[in-house]
Amino acid sequence: MPPFTRRQFLRSAQTLGLAALATPALVGRAAAATSLTVASLLGPDKPETKIWERIRDRVEAELPGAFRFNIVANAALGGEKEVAEGLRLGSIQASLSTISTLSGWVPETQILDLPFLFRDRDHLRKVVQGDLGAELKQKLGAENFVVADYINYGARHLLAKEAITRPEQLKGKRIRVIQSPLHTELWASFGANPTAIPIPETYNALSTGVVDAMDLTKSAYAGFKLYEVVPYLTETGHIWASGVVVFAAPFWKRLDERQRAVFQAAATEGARYFDELIIADEAASMQLAAQSGGQIVQPEDRPAWEKGARTVWQSFAGKVGGMDKIEAIRAVR
Repeated sequence: MPPFTRRQFLRSAQTLGLAALATPALVGRAAAATSLTVASLLGPDKPETKIWERIRDRVEAELPGAFRFNIVANAALGGEKEVAEGLRLGSIQASLSTISTLSGWVPETQILDLPFLFRDRDHLRKVVQGDLGAELKQKLGAENFVVADYINYGARHLLAKEAITRPEQLKGKRIRVIQSPLHTELWASFGANPTAIPIPETYNALSTGVVDAMDLTKSAYAGFKLYEVVPYLTETGHIWASGVVVFAAPFWKRLDERQRAVFQAAATEGARYFDELIIADEAASMQLAAQSGGQIVQPEDRPAWEKGARTVWQSFAGKVGGMDKIEAIRAVR
């Protein structure tokens, strides 16, 4: 083979150099994945985080290498209010949220928080899968919250440093509430003094005496180890804690039709998985609480509890669509 001329050598070197420069770019482009930050309030062992692992795995199976989930647990990105604000701004791409937190942007969602309105989890599920659920999704979408599906955190119960079984025992008690006018009015109707505190700060607030009581689901009661500071759980079941699997609108709008379909299917599957996990986790949570001194007590004079709560229905009827709408939901079978 004849030797290279100088011109041939330079031309070959130039070609090889360009190829070498191009190769990393091509590899990088092939390996590039859209990153999304997912916020979870609790640890890796809790349903709030496990649901996102299930959703991630489903998305990866359908769209291999297209998305990279950064699941940030243990409220490292803040409480629910901070996470919701991050979703609206697009700095957080996905999370779960209670309806209570989102009511600050869409007051109509408070209909799902009305105390003693829902008989059980099946009643609630029928309502959110119907016209009301679709209506609220649309309203939340207008506020940059893309709701893929509804979830059920379980019933909220009263937690306190002493056994509180009758509503009059709440008079004068300082109670932690979420940042929701409805929750504030509910406990004020029993004579308590509500104080809005983000969930990551509740343990310290209870241990230092800033507040005496709060309400929460059984799963979160154990998840935040609150049995250490409020050992009594009164099984009031006053509110079924509805929630949503939610994506940030800026993220959702960048997805193509195929990607949206995959994320929607994954979220729907994840929501059912979450609801199943919560039921099992509640039982395990109360076992853990009992081992550490936590006690379940039963409320006395339930009609008195419900009577106080009915004042909230009347007060919020105008904000959620009227008493006829509330009564229609109550009658769903």
